[in-house]
Amino acid sequence: MNQQSVASRINARGRRNLSMDARWLPPAPPVPLEELEHRIARARTEMERAGLDVMVLTDQKNVHYFTDYRTMSWAYHARPILAMLTHDRLVVFGSLTEANLIESAPRVFSSILYDGYLTEAIDAIADQIAAMPASRRRISIDHGPDMLGRGSLHLVSSLNRLSSDGEAVSAVDLLWRVRLIKSQYEAEMKKIAFGIVNRAFDQSVAMAYVGIPEYELCQMMQAQIYLNGAESAPPIAMLFADGDFFYGRHPSERKLRSGHYIWTDFRATYGGYPADRNRIARCGDPSQWEIDTYTGVRSLTIELAKTVKAGLRCCDIFDTFQRLWADAALGEIYGRVTRIGHGGGLDVTEPPSISATDETFIKPGMIFHIEPKLEKKGAVFQFEEVVFVREDGVEFLSEVSPETIPVIK
Repeated sequence: MNQQSVASRINARGRRNLSMDARWLPPAPPVPLEELEHRIARARTEMERAGLDVMVLTDQKNVHYFTDYRTMSWAYHARPILAMLTHDRLVVFGSLTEANLIESAPRVFSSILYDGYLTEAIDAIADQIAAMPASRRRISIDHGPDMLGRGSLHLVSSLNRLSSDGEAVSAVDLLWRVRLIKSQYEAEMKKIAFGIVNRAFDQSVAMAYVGIPEYELCQMMQAQIYLNGAESAPPIAMLFADGDFFYGRHPSERKLRSGHYIWTDFRATYGGYPADRNRIARCGDPSQWEIDTYTGVRSLTIELAKTVKAGLRCCDIFDTFQRLWADAALGEIYGRVTRIGHGGGLDVTEPPSISATDETFIKPGMIFHIEPKLEKKGAVFQFEEVVFVREDGVEFLSEVSPETIPVIK
């Protein structure tokens, strides 16, 4: 289809005159230096326990977590930002273009600036490691399950060559032990992010109408997310469906009609923390069984979220879910994933999982997303409630889902 015909179709649709509602938020505040120092100290303790001397960080979220260095240069693969943590140093490696930004504020790290691109970046970090005693070069890198890193074969080969053990090992387990426990600062960033997307969903649903294309409502919601103060808003899932739910597909030209359920899943961030949350709405008035099912799944999800407690295992929460679900007789749970909840933080999904097999003990400071899903008679019911574990219970980081299903007419 040529560009002119696409434009003609858009102009011919007779769309409503829509007006977006901006709610400005200032940029997220810097992570307090004392919090960064606490994170670094915890990482060094874990490195000591694991017998590691060097941890190389390549993933943007890991570098951000320990340094709070915020730069738009992450968009460039050719000039990477890398970091290195040892028992006495935290060093950020960046190209010469980073100099002014690094020097513009107090930093918890020192910096080494390279003149060039990827090869020179790797040479810079390799030179620093090579200067350490050969017997004290037990090296790890942030590549592994649930954390892929952003390195290169050249980097991994160089670290293997330099390692006193002959091979760099994964730092992922160590990093998760540190990152799984969130601070009040992190919880507050998540709260703001959830407020942004919840408001955007409600605002966009209020402007939607029968016949609106799926992609248009998605674009409207993305725009509203930015206008509400998000610092980033990666593409979201947006589906109109009445039984044909393909959760991974991109928004299409499908038009909203009575009986459609709208399902969406957000990724917008504030302070680097994504607001992973599902929301649903219906086009046209629901029948009584839909109202009853909505109420039942919502109530069960909230009740289950309240059972999350420090000292229990993730599989214990899953056992509670199975009992509650069987007692409620709501129908067969969506079975294409093996968990009904997960951790959350700087990544959209993080360990651990609320599943039958995850025996991770729950600790204060963990964040959990509780989200069992039910597909029934063409409808979808899912309520992603998010809790921050405290010593004496949980705090909901997002307003709970509305008592009645949002309806578009």
